[in-house]
Amino acid sequence: MKPSFWDKLQALLRRTPPAPPEPVEALDSDADTTPLPPSPSVMPSTDQEMPPVEESSNTTRPLEDGEIEELLEDVGMPIHPKQVAVGLGYSTGLQREHNEDAIYATVSNLSANNRDLLFGLFVVADGMGGHQHGEVASEIATRALAHYLMNAIHTTMFKPDAELPQESLMDLMREAVQRAHRAVLKHAPGGGTTLTAVLLLNGQMTIAHVGDSRAYAIYPDGRMDVLTRDHSLVKRLEELGQLTHEEAAVHPQRNVLYRALGQAEPFDPDIFTIPAPKNGYLLLCSDGLWGVVPEELLFETIITEPSPTRACHALVKAANAAGGPDNISAVLVRFAES
Repeated sequence: MKPSFWDKLQALLRRTPPAPPEPVEALDSDADTTPLPPSPSVMPSTDQEMPPVEESSNTTRPLEDGEIEELLEDVGMPIHPKQVAVGLGYSTGLQREHNEDAIYATVSNLSANNRDLLFGLFVVADGMGGHQHGEVASEIATRALAHYLMNAIHTTMFKPDAELPQESLMDLMREAVQRAHRAVLKHAPGGGTTLTAVLLLNGQMTIAHVGDSRAYAIYPDGRMDVLTRDHSLVKRLEELGQLTHEEAAVHPQRNVLYRALGQAEPFDPDIFTIPAPKNGYLLLCSDGLWGVVPEELLFETIITEPSPTRACHALVKAANAAGGPDNISAVLVRFAES
């Protein structure tokens, strides 16, 4: 029997087995994660007398919304389709004349044949080189990467005669970053940009990273892991043990990068695949956010705000309240319970 589209999709996902990198940092929440005790049974024991059943002329009635939700929870019925909620935050800050950051987010969802196809693409880029270089570089890189991936994956998977790429997702992401790199060299010579991009396909994330923008995963158990490694001179010195974390945070050269799009060869992006944080969050942000707002406040804001949009607005506000020394960008993805 000829494999169906859905069988081919599973094969594509297996072609890039999840291999999570070692977390760079971890932030543990103080929230109590002790499991709740089991609810007492509502059924009487066998030695108890059953309560009398009230007689009624109606044996059926419409169920209230709350009753329906309780029944679904008891049955354990999965909710389809798989869904994510996305929020965006973007600000020039208080001390810059131009915004050299660029952000991008798109989500598509198809449910058919009792199967779900969830596609997402999220990007944060932080340009370097000043006005007419940095802001052009970040936009060009974001456009080039999104254009390639949307054509190579999204367009082919969602058309009537659906197809799947022959390459692995990591190979496709690597090619997308290389195209973004060449586009910056061509259209913004002398400029450069960081680039942190996440390709979401069902429950799997393929991440490409260059520079010092960051990707965080926030989990329901209170963990907040930095998924990416900063390609900065100061971070490298910290990894080598020549600087402490506290010294690196205030070092005058903490923004100097040794790897960025549009800069000298050899160009080698970090690319890896990990599972999406089930019932958790994915945060992409520039250093105008993570370098200004403490991680404890990032975490607290994300888990307490009612929506990713509200959370992103609160994060931008917090960065500006701390002086807004740089452009601020955030893309926050919440993975709903399923």
